[in-house]
Amino acid sequence: MLSSRKSNKEIVAAIIELRNQTDFKLSEILKAAEIAKSVYHYWKIHLKTTDQKDSELVQAIKNIVTTHKGRTGYRRVTVELKLMGYRVNHKKVLRLMKENKLLCVKFKHRNRAYKSYKGQLGRIAKNKINRRFISDRPYQKLLTDVTQFSILNGRTKLYMSTVMDVCTKEIISYSISESPDMNFVLESLDKTIDAIPELPYRTTIHSDQGWHYQNKKWIKRLTENNIFQSMSRKGNCLDNSPMENFFAILKQEMFYGDSSFDESAKEITDYIHYYNHIRRK
Repeated sequence: MLSSRKSNKEIVAAIIELRNQTDFKLSEILKAAEIAKSVYHYWKIHLKTTDQKDSELVQAIKNIVTTHKGRTGYRRVTVELKLMGYRVNHKKVLRLMKENKLLCVKFKHRNRAYKSYKGQLGRIAKNKINRRFISDRPYQKLLTDVTQFSILNGRTKLYMSTVMDVCTKEIISYSISESPDMNFVLESLDKTIDAIPELPYRTTIHSDQGWHYQNKKWIKRLTENNIFQSMSRKGNCLDNSPMENFFAILKQEMFYGDSSFDESAKEITDYIHYYNHIRRK
């Protein structure tokens, strides 16, 4: 006899499994389990409906995971599902993702940050942004920084200079190089200048106190294009936290490490398109 401590739902689920494995008659099983036939058929229909719903839900989760290339954790998957019209709890999403081996495994990589500060080599600008990382005007406040990637198992370095719009959180421009020289940083700045339309207000670009941003060439380029310069305080990464946060997300979610320079550059390009157009901020 099945345990009386089990609910009717659990007992019927056990009966269905038993019938799939043996040739016992239903009437004999129901008599032994002390379950009415009507109760059995009620829960059989209910369990079938639940299985169908779960099957649809799992497929929706698989589609989300595929779209985001396995970069999405269960909480973000839950948000996506709710936006699609599903009424589901994050605990159930976590369970289904565990059962179907869909959990995100990208958030394990760590990489040393690139340090471009070499002391005061030029002009240090005032912190005009002052952690006010909110704007309702595109191109009003821009953030920039340089980061490095260790590729080919640490034997080679790839450097990336990036400019972000505070309003849209979009990556406006970036440049990639094997060496963190001045031209490489100016390349991303020039791309940004080309992208800025005519505005009724001035643009401010914020950076840390890295040597690139103290350089006369950088300052001249900003002056020529009527762009304000802003700098973080010395050694204070929170003064440029959205940019730092983007680099952290990029390094956690993107495949890289043992790829060649060209392969890594392509992966970065693909990811930035994904970040700008698909990933929810």
